[in-house]
Amino acid sequence: MSEEPRSVRKHNAILDAATTVFLRNGYLGTSMDEIAALARVSKQTVYKHFADKDSLFSEIVLAAVDAAADPVLADASALAASDDLEADLRAFARGQLEQVTRRRLLQLRRLVIGEANRFPELGRAFFERGGGRSAEALAAAFARLTERGLLRAADPELAAAHFNLLVIGAPVNRAMLLGDDAIPTAAELDRHAEGGVRAFLAAYGE
Repeated sequence: MSEEPRSVRKHNAILDAATTVFLRNGYLGTSMDEIAALARVSKQTVYKHFADKDSLFSEIVLAAVDAAADPVLADASALAASDDLEADLRAFARGQLEQVTRRRLLQLRRLVIGEANRFPELGRAFFERGGGRSAEALAAAFARLTERGLLRAADPELAAAHFNLLVIGAPVNRAMLLGDDAIPTAAELDRHAEGGVRAFLAAYGE
């Protein structure tokens, strides 16, 4: 068995253990000793993979953001070539909702907000690599769809902001403030996706 696979497995075990401990204890309540014990590695091994607790916390958060944002970004970009805009917007909205309401991402988002003063750069990165990046792709798609005569979005960036608020605003705010029990069901995701798209097209549709 090669060294690289063992190293990767240890790296991933540390990330999994650290995520569990951070979410359970918060940033200040988490120790590298506890992470090492849960990952079943030495504390020295943890420091071999991560310089400090800050860098470990940052990698966990940004990896989760990228995992959620990447498929949304790809789907948003693909909307520019849509031949059935209403159906494609509904599918996009449903997929977007499913990504942003994942339990682990919501839990990490709450933690990042709680640590915003301690880690302002991490909060900025969370926004820029997540919702900010997706909104830019959506705005570019709306600009192209307007050029094609399928939308009336004179301000594509504002249209993208309106779309996101109509689709994800209420369910995300509810889940963020009321906890995991308020994470929407599949039927609720369908309802918000369909209703949000219907309202958006009433304002911006041709």
